[in-house]
Amino acid sequence: METLTKILSASAELFRQYGFKTITMDDIARRAGISKKTLYQHFANKNEVVNESVAWFQQNVTGNCLNILNEAENAIEGMVKVMGMFDQVLGNMNPSGMFELERYYPDAFKNFRDYMMEHDIAAIKKNILWGMEEGLYREGLKADFMARYRMEISMLVLHPDLMINNHNDLKFVMHEVSEHFLYGIMTPKGEKLYQKYKEKYIKQVSTL
Repeated sequence: METLTKILSASAELFRQYGFKTITMDDIARRAGISKKTLYQHFANKNEVVNESVAWFQQNVTGNCLNILNEAENAIEGMVKVMGMFDQVLGNMNPSGMFELERYYPDAFKNFRDYMMEHDIAAIKKNILWGMEEGLYREGLKADFMARYRMEISMLVLHPDLMINNHNDLKFVMHEVSEHFLYGIMTPKGEKLYQKYKEKYIKQVSTL
């Protein structure tokens, strides 16, 4: 693995697990298995590392989602497999991470949000239109609005203390929100497929 990818991977994993505030350049160099001097040859400061690693991580996650959705046999399978993927991504994510990103690194947060609003919304909109054509989602849905609604709810979930607490962890809350959204747009035919794919692709998600 080339040095830059090592740095981006290591820093993204550290930020995902521990948030952005407490992680230092020493921590990043140590996790990447490189010297601090080598780290500074690639990045002038932590702010640059945050900007690049967040973008790198987001592009990888979005790319995986697009592959899943494009390769699915129908709209429901695509959404359920994406839910399963996010169960893994959110498994040990620090619930304060997004709040810290917005507060301490506003440029990186803006880039994150802008990218999500362009690429993620387009992917969900495409899935909704596909599901409507298949008769798996209700007729007459405003696909663009529903896709934006879905992403805005996701952003709310990523803010600590709104829904995440000592009883509900991040993975559980995001899973419940995703399921609630799907039940709001599925037809009875879609619901039957959802139950089938849920048993196949999603492990039991429980509260703390």
